[in-house]
Amino acid sequence: MSNDASGATNARSTGADAGNLGYLALGLTLLAYGLLSTGILHGAGLGDAAHLTHLLGGVTLFIAGLWQLRGGEGFTGTAFTSLGAFWATWSAAGGASKNAAGLFLLLWALLALTLTAASWGAGLLSRAVYGLLTLSLLLSAIATFGGYGGLAKTAGWIAAASGLAAWYWATSALSNGSWGKVSLPVK
Repeated sequence: MSNDASGATNARSTGADAGNLGYLALGLTLLAYGLLSTGILHGAGLGDAAHLTHLLGGVTLFIAGLWQLRGGEGFTGTAFTSLGAFWATWSAAGGASKNAAGLFLLLWALLALTLTAASWGAGLLSRAVYGLLTLSLLLSAIATFGGYGGLAKTAGWIAAASGLAAWYWATSALSNGSWGKVSLPVK
């Protein structure tokens, strides 16, 4: 996905770019997961997020990733399909032991670190999305291994911040080209 306002125009004209869909799905999934991890919504928790992450994060991201790969977009295709697989697996693995869940989160933090490094030249917003995701997954892994509830809440807030960055990125790309000027900058 392009990191400037012309990305929205190009996506509209060709109809072949699923980057905006992928970043919206990533953003909304991370927001749901992150906010439900913080405990700010009484009576709701991570178990409630599992269904959201499976359908929105798992399925939508995976499809958007395949679409991107078919269109020759290697980075977003890889990011979306792998993160879609992460969310689908995470939602299905509800009964995993704490060590298995911690290892799973730690391994996916490595993937997120790879995505952060690969997106480094794409601008600050790209680094924010993937860098915050990396930090959130790393802190979640540590919290899971050690049973640290406060650290898990912190990881949730960081995941929500990453989700906001991804949502903003997609909203900017979708809206900037249609308003005739850049109104939501991404650099």
